[in-house]
Amino acid sequence: MKRFFNELTTRFSAKGGDVAEAYVVAHEVGHHVQNQLGVLGSDSSETQQGAINVKLQADCFVGIWANSIKNMGVLEINEIVEAVDAAASVGDDRIQERVRGSIDPETWTHGSSAQRVAAFTKGFDTGDIQTCDLTSFD
Repeated sequence: MKRFFNELTTRFSAKGGDVAEAYVVAHEVGHHVQNQLGVLGSDSSETQQGAINVKLQADCFVGIWANSIKNMGVLEINEIVEAVDAAASVGDDRIQERVRGSIDPETWTHGSSAQRVAAFTKGFDTGDIQTCDLTSFD
């Protein structure tokens, strides 16, 4: 995991930080939640957009988690920016631009930087799992 966090900052120009790292871990936990809910491997995840929506839903779940701790004194002022920056850094458009020098939405698997930030923000702003419905990301 440490290698990925290093790559996040060096290769994808994320600012990094403990909340950025928590975002990555929480995103993976989001996939576990999806597995428990039967979302992974379902018909809705078989198309390209469906697969992207699964990733965006995991980002939305991260936002819900961040919302749940925002008033606990765990996050410092403006530290949530680290999570937003991490979400933007791993958008398919930003990765493709850095790696290939061009962007091809037809090959995306995780969504654009803007989509990933929007999904995280939706969960963070509402704290409501109902807003993370798979169909809400189309």
